[in-house]
Amino acid sequence: MSLTSFEQELLAFFRANQETGFTINQLATEFKMQGVKKYKKLVKAITFLQHIQEVEMVNGNKFRSVQTSHNLVTGTFRANNKGFGFITYEEGEPDLFVPPTNTGAAMNGDIVEAQIIKQVDPETGKGSEAMVTKVIERVTKQMVGEFFSYNQDEREQTGYLGYIVPQGEYGEEVKIMVLPEGIHPADHTICIIKIKEYPTTDNPNLLTGLVSKEIGHRDAPGVDILAILFQFGIPHEFPENVIAEAEAVPQEIDPKDLEGRRDLRNELIITIDGADAKDLDDAISLEKNDDGTFQLGVHIADVSHYVKEGSAIDREAFERGTSVYLTDRVVPMLPQRLSNGICSLHANEDRLTLTCDMKIDTRGEVIDYEIYPSVINSSYRMTYDAVNKMIDGDDVTNREFSEISEMVQEMAELHHILETKRTNRGALNFDAPEAKIIVDEEGHPLDIQLRARYTGERLIESFMLCANETVAYEYTKRQLPFVYRIHEQPKEEKMLRFAEFVTSFGMVLRGNVAQIEPRQLQQALKAVEGEPFEQVVSTMMLRSMQQAKYSDLPAGHYGLAAEDYTHFTSPIRRYPDLMVHRLIHRYLVNQPSAKEIEKLEEKLPGIAEHASKMERRAVDAERETDALKKTEYMMDKVGEQYEGMISSITSFGIFVQLPNTVEGLISLKDLDDDYYEFNPQHMVLIGRNRGNIYRIGQKVTIEVTAVDIDERNIDFKLIKAEPMEGLRPISLSKQKSKKDKNNRPKSKKDFQRATGREKAYSKSKNSKNKASKSSAEKSFKIRKRGR
Repeated sequence: MSLTSFEQELLAFFRANQETGFTINQLATEFKMQGVKKYKKLVKAITFLQHIQEVEMVNGNKFRSVQTSHNLVTGTFRANNKGFGFITYEEGEPDLFVPPTNTGAAMNGDIVEAQIIKQVDPETGKGSEAMVTKVIERVTKQMVGEFFSYNQDEREQTGYLGYIVPQGEYGEEVKIMVLPEGIHPADHTICIIKIKEYPTTDNPNLLTGLVSKEIGHRDAPGVDILAILFQFGIPHEFPENVIAEAEAVPQEIDPKDLEGRRDLRNELIITIDGADAKDLDDAISLEKNDDGTFQLGVHIADVSHYVKEGSAIDREAFERGTSVYLTDRVVPMLPQRLSNGICSLHANEDRLTLTCDMKIDTRGEVIDYEIYPSVINSSYRMTYDAVNKMIDGDDVTNREFSEISEMVQEMAELHHILETKRTNRGALNFDAPEAKIIVDEEGHPLDIQLRARYTGERLIESFMLCANETVAYEYTKRQLPFVYRIHEQPKEEKMLRFAEFVTSFGMVLRGNVAQIEPRQLQQALKAVEGEPFEQVVSTMMLRSMQQAKYSDLPAGHYGLAAEDYTHFTSPIRRYPDLMVHRLIHRYLVNQPSAKEIEKLEEKLPGIAEHASKMERRAVDAERETDALKKTEYMMDKVGEQYEGMISSITSFGIFVQLPNTVEGLISLKDLDDDYYEFNPQHMVLIGRNRGNIYRIGQKVTIEVTAVDIDERNIDFKLIKAEPMEGLRPISLSKQKSKKDKNNRPKSKKDFQRATGREKAYSKSKNSKNKASKSSAEKSFKIRKRGR
């Protein structure tokens, strides 16, 4: 069945106005079809759409889009503290925007049924809306928040001890009334409360529950980060059965453990890590051959030898998914007896490992390799600082480590070869500044320092990337079930927005943006190298990328321009790496049977999906903790002035990032020298009367005016803005979509979601993604089974 262009236009109109009925005369006016011939054409088109059951008659004389079950979806509701939300219902399909009046009684994370009431506009990619019709499953069983106690009279009148204001994505008006059946906490205690009664459509902001645990008083040291762990459901203590299993693991290697392993204890092997690292899961060996090739050994802690499938430690590691790094502490995936003990590759200690031994030519190509179980004894525990000094020619450090001085120089040489290879094939390098927050013993921030990455850090990264690619290639080639780290092609609508954004910097992305290659984006980064807006373009490009994740399909890694990629190198802190080790051991013994392959193919997708979710949870908790400590650090800086750079422009103001990565907002209402309008295509503010322009990348001087730790907000006042040279003038589009006005973010937190600084949301998606996904999966399966 095919529709004429007019029938397609008419159908799109009905779908965009899902709940509204229109008379023939109203449609004739809308489409300018009042003439006899045109009117007949309209009637004929509507009749045909009725025939194919896309349009129905209502109230005797009106037509509307058919209200069928295909407009009902089931998905996950993500709440916003401003009252609206989004529903994610199918991978590849656009998220549905839920206006505040249509959220029903849904809470963040709930599984809901929703009615699509407005379809996405194919021209703008916006306007897709839904209404929650039913809460299918309440995911939130408990919440974390601060307790506010009632006095005696209030307790007697209400029957409640007081109320809790929950942490997370909830509006200020949301309260949890505390029943007396549970713990009776003191005022301003951070608590965990079990939910007894959920919101209703009549009372969408009211819950009841009982306190099950007191985390501590809000002002007690460390309670703030503990509260974040509880907020995100991250366990920070190990169950007794896990501890018991860990205690039973010997801290020395049994001679029987060496059977079937290659003995590398006499080889010169070293570890290179940060000075404060305790879980050392990778070690390196390197020799340069007479023909100029390199023999690189990447030796990874064999955690799978100690963490047996189905054990209590394994089940706990699976649930955690990853270690979580929160400013002043690490929440490990494995008990410290393993992560910092027998599994950690300490110097001068025998340790069990899995080795990826690669012969690499002068172009960086792996021309031969072996993957095998081994035992090593690391000769040196090196730090990045020491290695960087050696590479820079520091005589004192080179004399101190004279035995490995030549090897370190050869490591730097190989790193540059591998880096050049990645660059030549189009790998992207988003080298955004990272901050390290220095805190005192009580967790109060003392300083924020930028993390510097020199050759020592980068060469370890190069060697780990090379090993990950090699291991992934081996098991894709062998057509065996495996766990991959994948990064998919950017979505078309995001690339289109990025392409439009960079035109203001004089850049043009040519060709088919929907299928843009990494090399093209790499060239765009190179074109702005050294420009004042270089970091801005890099950041906006990064936000246009899809999120990397784990999968059982070898989809490749877009950002690395790698056809094969996995995570093999950090099994102490990432469960997928542990799973990869377990699979390698299984495949080294013998070729699995068809039944074993079928069982693994059923099992691995769930493991990959769960690991991806736990990774995102960890990132969210780390981001929340950083935001907390940064606002806390800025508390005594109110009134001080700093130089910074505009990091983003929104309809409600200007975000400015300071050199230490602290970010604050200059509210639009405080820009009182003109009336400013927001251009979303180029993300600029333009003064209507004076023509002042504020854009991303512009250097400014600001004054800190307010800091709100609870909301993680920092407010700035603009003191001075430096003009940006060499940029195209921007004209403000006069055509503003009504839907755009209704849906665009209204606050800082809304914007943070839109830019990926908190859980990203997107109302602008391409409806073709679902079809492309299924065909992509098919091609991956073909490749996996017969490369």
